[in-house]
Parts: sequence; structure tokens; C-alpha cells
Amino acid sequence: MKEVIENIKKFRELKNLTRDELADKLEMSLSGYSKLERGEVEITLTKLYRIADILEISVSQILNFDASQIFNVSNNQVVNGVEVKEQTNNYTDVYKDKYIKMLEAEIERLKSETK
Repeated sequence: MKEVIENIKKFRELKNLTRDELADKLEMSLSGYSKLERGEVEITLTKLYRIADILEISVSQILNFDASQIFNVSNNQVVNGVEVKEQTNNYTDVYKDKYIKMLEAEIERLKSETK
């Protein structure tokens, strides 16, 4: 889960949004959002989808974000004049596993709320 939170922070920064701006768009207090970004509170799937929508990205991009593909230009190849890292990993299984874990965590959270 920590990796997901770090990815949200990276995307927020790439979109030039402050914590305060994203908190406002999420209708959260700055304190509440900051706790989420520090990993002090669990992120719900609903919140994850809202964040993805606000950042204009998909949930899979958040789950599979690899900053080295953006910031690391070593071992890259040129495609149409733009350097891109060759993608050799199959992210489908990784995405599926992360998504299943998030769903399981959400189920547990909902179960604990009903007790």
C-alpha cells in the first residue's frame, strides 16, 4: 500500500498540484489528506478512484507507476525521436495481484465497520 501512496504523491507532483489543492478537490481537510499521503490512514478504493479521476489517470497507472520510466534515461531506445524505456515486464499480473490485495483490504475494512 505504501507504494500506491508514493505513486499518488508522484503523480500529484507531476501534475503540479499541492496537497492542499488535491485535498480541496477530494473535499477533505489538508490534515486528512496529509495523513493519507503519509500512510497514516488507509486509502479506500472509492478514494483511489476519485484521486485517479482528479489526476486524469487510470487506477492501473497509479498501481503500476515506475518513476524510472520517466526520470531514468539510461538504457532507453529512441522511438519517433523520443526516448522511451523498453518495456520488458508484463504488468498485467502485477496489476491484477495489487488490485486483488486492495479489494481484499477493502472487504476487511468494510467488515470491521459493520461489527
